[in-house]
Amino acid sequence: MELLVRDARLTDIDRIIGLMERADAHRSLDQLNDAADVLRQVIYLPNASLIVCLDGRMILGACLLALRPSVAAIGLVGTVDFLAIEPGNELNGVVDALLRELLRQARNKGCVALEGTVPEEPAELARWEDIGFTESGPRMRLPLARSAVTAW
Repeated sequence: MELLVRDARLTDIDRIIGLMERADAHRSLDQLNDAADVLRQVIYLPNASLIVCLDGRMILGACLLALRPSVAAIGLVGTVDFLAIEPGNELNGVVDALLRELLRQARNKGCVALEGTVPEEPAELARWEDIGFTESGPRMRLPLARSAVTAW
């Protein structure tokens, strides 16, 4: 399997929503329609990245990196807003490829930290920890750069 990780395109949104529906059966049709509207907007925002992982033309995974300024962290903090994997492809390197791309993009955008919700699955948690994330309350956190505090 040869994986390609890239920024999502507007034409990918419907396939991403289908993936989200298969990956999380708890979402209602209204929630998925609302998510599609938000994702169509996110494509054009400079403070977010919608990323897909493909095998050929099939989307096997998708995730959203959202940036926010943080006074506490003294810089931008990247948040993994969602990470969805096609059921049955969890062990095919899709999660690792997406997490590596999230990390790369967060660093390139100047983030001082990257955080996301603590995974419920032990194997998934281990993947995040292997990259360097640690549990910080209800979230996983990975410091990306040590920021210097300037005295005024």
